[in-house]
Amino acid sequence: MELEEKIKLALKQVFDAELGINIVDLGLVYNINIKEKTEGGSFVTVTMTLTSPHCPLADEMIEDAQIAVSQVPGVSKVSIDLTFEPPWEPSLMSDEALLDSGLYGMY
Repeated sequence: MELEEKIKLALKQVFDAELGINIVDLGLVYNINIKEKTEGGSFVTVTMTLTSPHCPLADEMIEDAQIAVSQVPGVSKVSIDLTFEPPWEPSLMSDEALLDSGLYGMY
């Protein structure tokens, strides 16, 4: 399994506490950039967003994402970049997340 897939699996263990859906299926992870592949590991930057710029659990979700990625074998350093461009919308959710949330067919 490639490192990016391992990172996605780790990020699927991070949940939006209000919605109860992991941040990957929720569509909050926009990009995973893997740099500096060395013997010590890779530097990973995860670009992600939140469902709202005013999310009361923002710091916790970012910290959880950083911890999850840092525990992936082969990762030596993690940076989480938070962005609100483009803004999150339900159409970014996976089909599974849309089904779980009752929004399937609406987006």
